[in-house]
Amino acid sequence: MNMGGGAAGDSTATSAVSQLTHTMWQRYQHFLDKSTPLVLYRWIFLLVIAFIYAVRMYVVQGYYIVTYGLGIYILQLLIAFLSPQIDPEIQEVTDGPALPTRGSDEFRPFVRRLPEFKFWHSLTKGFCFAFMLTFFSAFDVPVFWPILLFYWFVLFISTMKRQIMHMIKYKYVPFTFGKQRYSGKKATPTDDTDTTRP
Repeated sequence: MNMGGGAAGDSTATSAVSQLTHTMWQRYQHFLDKSTPLVLYRWIFLLVIAFIYAVRMYVVQGYYIVTYGLGIYILQLLIAFLSPQIDPEIQEVTDGPALPTRGSDEFRPFVRRLPEFKFWHSLTKGFCFAFMLTFFSAFDVPVFWPILLFYWFVLFISTMKRQIMHMIKYKYVPFTFGKQRYSGKKATPTDDTDTTRP
């Protein structure tokens, strides 16, 4: 009995699957690279996916645990999006203050813990994953959804309150609206008609 032929066939099949997976991953990465500068279109795409998910939830009238988990995931991503990359509370203990607290301090741009693109990408993957879970009845756990909704709102309010207090304490704003433009120093007008000279 020749067992060697089967092993060669398995390695060929594994190689083909590996190559197909690699090709699909490259195409997906190419799509992500092309979509990076298209901020508005990416967020519109996410809104369409979120709308499709909401319609699916309305039609099936279930999977509240999946939606609750998605809500917690969104809240966690939002907090990371609004937080600085280096927490000033921790850095203050080790190195001293990092964010400028006075007008004379050096300007340091706000660097997010979770950049905008990764925020969008994680939200999109989260909605797609939750949408896929709604096709498996094992995740349709019977619960009283108003309690989950109330608990999510309590979590959202308490977490955002803590985040806003952190922003106020360390004087940072996580949003910038375009590139700041400087017009330079304005020349002060001089009075050439000095009447004190003879």
